[in-house]
Amino acid sequence: MAKILYVEDNEDNVYMLTTRLRRKGYEVVVATDGEQGVAAAGSGTPSLILMDLSLPVLDGWEAARRIKAAPETSAIPIIALSAHAMAGDRERALAAGCDDFDTKPIDFRRLLEKIQLLLGEKATS
Repeated sequence: MAKILYVEDNEDNVYMLTTRLRRKGYEVVVATDGEQGVAAAGSGTPSLILMDLSLPVLDGWEAARRIKAAPETSAIPIIALSAHAMAGDRERALAAGCDDFDTKPIDFRRLLEKIQLLLGEKATS
């Protein structure tokens, strides 16, 4: 099954989402800030990245830009996640290189469909 890099600094969110994704058969690797996320994307060859936008050290927008700018990681799909779904956040995330955008709290079924679509998997939700 695919490896997902989850870049998130909130421990409760990490626990909830990684548990549910692992039950679906995904391998999940966690980075707790944007800088770690960029490094993990380059060294861990994830199939997909779930990127919180409000992160310490390096925010999710800049982390996504750096991941998409590097030739070795530019093809990895990124789904931006934000609890602050303000007008324009989706467009800003897509402009930073994210392939999709979703809001928190997470609607797991909807997020799973987006993950499966970006990975070219058959829907199993």
